[in-house]
Amino acid sequence: QVQLVESGGGLVQAGGSLRLSCAVSGIRFNIVTMGWYRQAPGKQREFVARVTSGGTRTYADSVKGRFTISRDNAKNTVNLQMNSLKPEDAAVYYCWARDIVTYLESWGQGTQVTVSS
Repeated sequence: QVQLVESGGGLVQAGGSLRLSCAVSGIRFNIVTMGWYRQAPGKQREFVARVTSGGTRTYADSVKGRFTISRDNAKNTVNLQMNSLKPEDAAVYYCWARDIVTYLESWGQGTQVTVSS
């Protein structure tokens, strides 16, 4: 059973930083693409960033230059470093994984990020 457990959310002032982490179990980490999505109240869930098993990173335009996704294959974790946070970054952030062989997707339970102006 695949499990994704996020941590690191919280309250930060605009311009501040937060680091989200996601611990992955139940799947061979080296065959998954990992990523982060977010969902603000009243809005659809949207893509934030992803990193492939080979290390290729992709970002949403809204976070380019401010957020950095990374993965630690030895620890089966994926992180999202968020800098220069804006009020519009406030949302529940979800860790996401996709098995590159089966295309099975898994989601974490979400972690709240609140940005005060």
